Amino acid sequence: MFRYQVASAAATQQVGKQLGQMVKPSDVILLQGDLGAGKTTFTKGLASGLGIQQYVKSPTFTLIREYSSGRLPLYHMDVYRLENGGGDELGLEEYFGGDGVSVVEWPQFIQDEWPETYLEISFTKSTDNPQLRELTFSPHGKRYVQLVTQLQAKL
Repeated sequence: MFRYQVASAAATQQVGKQLGQMVKPSDVILLQGDLGAGKTTFTKGLASGLGIQQYVKSPTFTLIREYSSGRLPLYHMDVYRLENGGGDELGLEEYFGGDGVSVVEWPQFIQDEWPETYLEISFTKSTDNPQLRELTFSPHGKRYVQLVTQLQAKL
């Protein structure tokens, strides 16, 4: 586990960008955190690290947005609306095992669909400073332990 504090949206994007430069096909990143904690902001940075020039926005109402203009496709998912189930109908395993990187916001609503290995990042807002966030990187599997170790060295 690795914890890292950011004090701005730009810093959150920069961490995402660093990670985006290191991800590989079939990587799965699960983003946990309250509304407004920085999940989509982080994903914008990750997209930038992949070389994606398109504007990245939350896929809340579409569930999945695909961006294919970077070095790897990015599958950005917001499954908040699946709070009462239904994730098994999305074909998530095809995304998770595909040629791109899958980023899932609100993954607790599809926990039965999670792959065996993944990187979980939790975003915690500070009660004292509205800009301050703590990002907690929890790797699940050897690939993600290596990824977090590489990221920690870059930050």
